[in-house]
Amino acid sequence: MKKVKKLKGLRKRNAISGYLFILPFIVGFLAFMVKPFFQSLYMSFCNVELGAGSFKMGFAGIANYLRAFTVDTEFNRLLAEEIWRMSYNALAIMVFSFFVALVLNQKFKGRAFVRAVFFLPVILSSGVILGIEYDNSLLASVQDTIQQSTGNASITGVIEEILMTSGIGGEVFDIVFEIVDGVYDVAIASGIQIIIFLSGLQTISASMYEAAEIDGCTKWESLWKITFPMISPLFLVNWIYTIVDFCMRSDNAVIEKISDTMIVDLNYGFASAMSWIYFLVVILIIGISSLIISKGVYYYD
Repeated sequence: MKKVKKLKGLRKRNAISGYLFILPFIVGFLAFMVKPFFQSLYMSFCNVELGAGSFKMGFAGIANYLRAFTVDTEFNRLLAEEIWRMSYNALAIMVFSFFVALVLNQKFKGRAFVRAVFFLPVILSSGVILGIEYDNSLLASVQDTIQQSTGNASITGVIEEILMTSGIGGEVFDIVFEIVDGVYDVAIASGIQIIIFLSGLQTISASMYEAAEIDGCTKWESLWKITFPMISPLFLVNWIYTIVDFCMRSDNAVIEKISDTMIVDLNYGFASAMSWIYFLVVILIIGISSLIISKGVYYYD
């Protein structure tokens, strides 16, 4: 009985600690997000007329949603393109971050320095640094100089031309070449995922690998039989984070379309409708993919 009471008390204290940890987010969400959330939902069913220091909302039913799906063909095209781009970029980020985490988990000289280098994307992914990066005229001029000196050619471009002339090229190669050309973006977007994978790898007891080695398991077999099952819950966490992070990127064409509609065209109702469509599509993708991935997740005590 005493052990049961101690266990319940420990769980209660852990639960209280968890709620205290997320309390700032809960307070911030209730104070600053709930009202705009429902206001945006209502606005998506209205025609918004802007006036001098005020705006009027006239209920229009589902007219904005019908316009997004049937009238504005650009939105449908951008939505499909961004979802497809998100799919293979998210897979590339997951593979890259897991591979880097495996490397950084090994014991070698200069490991602390290498970890610091790969953790830089976490710092570089901040809004201020990204703003400096994208708006830096010096970096832009350097990039133009490099392109002019190389004749606007790249290794992937040359390989792509060779494959195309030989008849081997196709859509799959186009995706691979796009990922290779965007390896910098993949590395920038993998910082958090690397940290999460590395934290999971460090929780695996070394005795499990030692026992597997004694039983004659190779490194490859240990990877699939021990490493993957033990950190499989983190694949689900990283996958959800990667999708959300990609869909909120500043270079997202759908986000740019919504921003232009709201800021340039001053069409708040239509912009809100497109935002909710995009939000629901992302939620649906997360739900379906999480359901599929969760079936392969191994939970252990």
